[in-house]
Amino acid sequence: MTTIDTPYFPGIQIIDSDAHWSEPHDLWTSRAPAKYKDLVPQMKTRNGKRKWVVAGDIPISGDSAASAILPDGEKIVGLDFLKLDVDKVHAASSQMAPRLEMLDTLGIKAQILYPNVAGFGNQNFMKVQDFALRHACVEIYNDAMAELQSSSGDRLLPMILVPWWDIAGSVEEIQRCAALGMKGIVMCSNPQDSGMPEFNQPDWEPFWEVCESLGLPVNFHIGSSEGDMDWFGKVPYASWPGEVRITIGGASLFLGNARWMSNLLFSDIPDKHPDLKFVSVESGVGWIPFLLEALDYQMGETAPNHLKHLSMKPSEYFKRQFYGTFWFESAYNVKPAVDYLGGTQVMFETDFPHPTCLYPRSIERAQQTIGALTPEVQKMVLQDNAARLYGIDLN
Repeated sequence: MTTIDTPYFPGIQIIDSDAHWSEPHDLWTSRAPAKYKDLVPQMKTRNGKRKWVVAGDIPISGDSAASAILPDGEKIVGLDFLKLDVDKVHAASSQMAPRLEMLDTLGIKAQILYPNVAGFGNQNFMKVQDFALRHACVEIYNDAMAELQSSSGDRLLPMILVPWWDIAGSVEEIQRCAALGMKGIVMCSNPQDSGMPEFNQPDWEPFWEVCESLGLPVNFHIGSSEGDMDWFGKVPYASWPGEVRITIGGASLFLGNARWMSNLLFSDIPDKHPDLKFVSVESGVGWIPFLLEALDYQMGETAPNHLKHLSMKPSEYFKRQFYGTFWFESAYNVKPAVDYLGGTQVMFETDFPHPTCLYPRSIERAQQTIGALTPEVQKMVLQDNAARLYGIDLN
């Protein structure tokens, strides 16, 4: 694996803990068996516009590549990125070789990758009524991503989609993908929004057990459930123009990760599975210390008789098993969060190629944010935490 140094952080191999892959149009159709060729996710023209559809004509995503980076490297400001498909944006959005070249240019060793078309928590496939087709969509994506990871020399590390509407099926898919070398899971943050049991119910025990036994972190990306996306749409005033609505809704999504985090911290899951790790992805870290202090305080004031199963405070579970990621936040937010949470629980991300991504000044921005931290903590945040969590070889 290539060793990459940067002028800002010499000797540190930077790992980007949240980036996205703009799925090529043939990702599913090129791998689908004949019976599913016309049903798996694909681009079709409807009313003069191209849309991602599944099961023939069910829209599951927009018509854009979700990339704000133009072919010449210029970053789009505003909502014009929503008009651009994969052939109109930077090739690094959807192609391996250009992505690796971009990483080399920026000085990034490896990236953890998340999907677009399936939804950030694979919730878009819930629109498909045919369970077999739903599972096929998941498996084809994972096969494609395992190929991408292997071909990239383990520098591009997509997280495993799971069919979380089928817990037994999820366990099987996790075991299958772990055998392919994949390093972690992207999970629906609130499956109860779609009629599944809440995470604190015993139904999920096989899921937690397999994740812990295989050493696979469970990643909760913002906007990864139906309820999260409903929140995204309802928070802004309807009278705002589109640019303002998406800005307010997007900022609200960051804080929306408090929902799954609070519930898991009050459940018995961290106690039962002390080696299981959880990641709050693309949510920032500045708000997390306040949430943890609030939970610590509230559990003693309003629910002392109902949380006797906890052997530690929520903040202590977080510092043992939970992680947060940051990108645009300033030192004024990140340093106090690192001081409170500990340098071992925070990771750096770029969110490439989404509109809020740091491209092209990713590493410069990281230096501005954490340059005042000790070299030991900088190395944890930029390299060691993600390398340990996702099993990334630094040799």
